Amino acid sequence: MSKTKKIVIMSGLVLLLAVTAVFNFVLASASSDPVSDGVTAANYFTTYRTERNTARNEELLQLDSIIENSEAGSDVYEEAMALKLQIVGMMERELLLETYIKSLGYEDAVVSIGMDSDNVNVFVNATELEYNDFLSIYNILTEEAGCDPANVNIMPIHSENA
Repeated sequence: MSKTKKIVIMSGLVLLLAVTAVFNFVLASASSDPVSDGVTAANYFTTYRTERNTARNEELLQLDSIIENSEAGSDVYEEAMALKLQIVGMMERELLLETYIKSLGYEDAVVSIGMDSDNVNVFVNATELEYNDFLSIYNILTEEAGCDPANVNIMPIHSENA
């Protein structure tokens, strides 16, 4: 099998994995029931992080494979490196924002930054959020992280023990 064919196949797999992760996220957030496919609110945050980390680790492994099998300086190599750096930067940004939000006194929070869009979704462990809570989180996202205010979504998810 030629290098070009391998690169095309690996690129397709990375794209398929990204689409699967997006569909998983959309379906999980579309469910209004606290119990969805066996995932309760009590372990929502842990489950979400585990699934997100697993998907990203697979993406990074595939990108590493593409990088190893392509010549330095080629278009495929440069695209794979840029995508890898984008994913790593996004992971660092999400972790930083989650830490900021937890510093406001919330037991747990998950931040999801869109890869192909500028959307930033925040899930906070709270029964409900008051206006001031939304405002505090919103200010962190817009001022500290530079997120576009129109693309910020903040949602409370009640969890007895995150």
